[in-house]
Order: sequence, then C-alpha cells, then structure tokens
Amino acid sequence: MRAHPVFGDSLIAGLLLLLDLLLFVTSAGERPPPLWYVALPSTLAVTVPLALRRRYPVVVPYLLLLACTLHGSLELGASSLFATAIAVYTVLVYAGRRQGTIYLALTAAVGVAQTLLLFRDTLLLSLLPMVVALAFCWVLAEFVGARRAYQGELEARLHLLETERDQAARIAVAEERGRIARELHDVVAHAVSVMVVQADGASYAIRPSPDTAERAVRTISETGRGALSELRRLLDVLRDTTEEEDGLPRVPQPGTDALVELAERVRAAGLPVTLEVDLGDGEPELPAGVSLGVYRIVQESLTNALKHAGKGARATVAVHRAPDAVTVQVADDGAGRMPALATLLPGPDAASPGGAQAGTATGARMPGVPGGNGLIGMRERANVFGGTLTAGPAPGGGWQVRATLPLRTAT
Repeated sequence: MRAHPVFGDSLIAGLLLLLDLLLFVTSAGERPPPLWYVALPSTLAVTVPLALRRRYPVVVPYLLLLACTLHGSLELGASSLFATAIAVYTVLVYAGRRQGTIYLALTAAVGVAQTLLLFRDTLLLSLLPMVVALAFCWVLAEFVGARRAYQGELEARLHLLETERDQAARIAVAEERGRIARELHDVVAHAVSVMVVQADGASYAIRPSPDTAERAVRTISETGRGALSELRRLLDVLRDTTEEEDGLPRVPQPGTDALVELAERVRAAGLPVTLEVDLGDGEPELPAGVSLGVYRIVQESLTNALKHAGKGARATVAVHRAPDAVTVQVADDGAGRMPALATLLPGPDAASPGGAQAGTATGARMPGVPGGNGLIGMRERANVFGGTLTAGPAPGGGWQVRATLPLRTAT
C-alpha cells in the first residue's frame, strides 16, 4: 500500500462506492430514492477523489467537503461521513497540523449547520456520529503524525551518521596517504641521493674520458638534484599543512628482510605465526617501496589477528614473488573469539622497526601503532603500486587478507 498509495486509496473509494450502492438498492422500498442521475454523480464525487488524497492532500479534501455536503443533504448513504473523516485524517497527516486544524474547524461548522437545517428533530442523534468520527480521526492522525515525525528524525540521524562515517573514512584515507607519502619520501629520497652521489663520483673518475661522457654524467647529477628538490616540494604540498611533525628521527624503513623479526615479536605477544617467504633465488631485490608495502600489510594483518582472532588462534603468512608481482597472504584460523592481547607491533611512526613495546590486556593500541584504519591503510598501500587487496572471512573459518603488488608498475 505504501509503495502504491493510489492503488490502496482506490480500494477504499471502491468499497465506499459499493456500500452506497447497496444502501441505495436496499432502501428503495422504504422511501422514494433520488433520481439516479443525481444519486450516481453525487456518490462518485464523494468516493472517486479519495484515490488521489495522498497525492493532493489539500485540494482533494476541500473538493470532498463540497461533495459530501451535497451528498449528505440528499441522504444518499454513509459514504459522505466516512469520506469526511478520511479527508480530516489526510489533511492532518499529510498537510500538517495547522492546515488540519483549519480544515477540521470548517468541516465541523459545515456539519453542524447542515444538521441544524436538515435534522433539527434528531439533532443530538445526527451530530453524535460526526463528532465521534472526527474525534477518532483526529486522535489517529496525531498518533500517525507523531510516528512519521519520529521516523523522519530517525532517518535524518541515520543520514547524518552515514555522512559522518563517510567523512571519517575520507579523513582516514587522507591521513593514510600522508603516512605513505612520508615513508615513500624516505625511500625515494635515499635512492635519489645515492644516484647523485654515484654520478658525482663518476664525473671525477672519468676525467681521462671524452668531455661528452663527463657532460652526460654531470647532467645526471644535476637532474637527480632537481628531481630530489621537486620531490620534496611535491610531498610538502601533499602533506597536511596543519599536521604537526611527530618529532621522531627519520630512520631506514623496514622491508621484507624484517618479516622474520616481525613474526618473532608476534609470537612473543601470544599468537603463533607460520612464516613462508619465497622471493626467488638469484632474483634482484624488491623495489624498496614494494618491500615496505609488503611489510606494512603483513604488520597490520597480524595486528588485527592479535586483536580479533582470540586466544588459541594461529596465523600463517605467505609471501611469494612471481615474475611480475608479489603476492601476500595472511590468514588466521579464528580459533578463539575472546579479546586478544594488545598489539606489540610498532607502527609506521615508531622510532625503530625493532623495538617492541609493552602492551596491555585491554586491547587498546599502544603509542606509535597505526590504529582504527587498518584496512583503509592496506588498500591505500596496494593502490599506490597499482595492486589489489581483498579481506574477508576465510573458507575454513577465521579471516584472511590477500594482496598483490605488481613489480613492473613499481619499477
């Protein structure tokens, strides 16, 4: 009915029309009925507009008031009383209390005047049904209106909560991108600095060589310096200008070579971890940014396992290198669901990747541990390298995270 209000209101109009026709037929022998070409249009005028009462909640009730006045004066049936009551309810619920009060007062005045003129001998008996019907519709409309107002307020609150949640997610993404930018700044700045140093050294070592080679190497040095300067300027723009520096010294960022140490710290925190790392024999080292991304994804996944997998759970970490990508899979069996120990893993802003911090049994994050936006951070890290990350329940129970970081794009 709510999805198709015209259909539901048409049923009401049809029932009232049928009721009037039955009364018209059954009372034919008791008193001379009005002419059919008067009775039928009058009855249709009272019932048909009800089908559009919710679409036009002010116009239709006033049209019904005129039609019901004529219909009641001819004593054609009870549909005028029902239609009037429905009209009062419609205006109160769909047009507001102010419009409803005006319409109710006008309806009562017309009804009383009509009763005094036509039914003076049975005044009280004639007024009683109208008073009862109008009072009932008023109370019902107040109840329905209050409920609609409550539902509207509830929907507004839900919309506000969704807006705040989306805003919080956008803020979290921005913060995570800033964190990733700072980490990649250290990685890229180190690489470019090495390039500049090597180029400077080469320019001195090849003096016996032709001048063209020396100029080319000097160009490399100048280009590297310019690239480093532009990179720093760009990352300064990307950073939040209102963000305060954390005051921690810049240190080399961890990579895949630190995964063994990470697994040991997680085991010490109470979560057994099986680590499998296969980066290929004789393969060149992973790009520093990809290596850092792998470490952070494993770190955050194990942090979540410590917090949510529960006591008695076990975790597995698998890192495999393919010719064109690195895949990371971290899964836990979810054996326990009691609150886990607080993570002992240092976050991206920790002073050193090695120093484990003491945790508490409350599950609260320790200073320096990235918190609250783990999945957002992992997805952002994967997106930086054009990769993908999925997280969800594992087929055999527990939780799993799987990430793929392309190598060609990263290099």
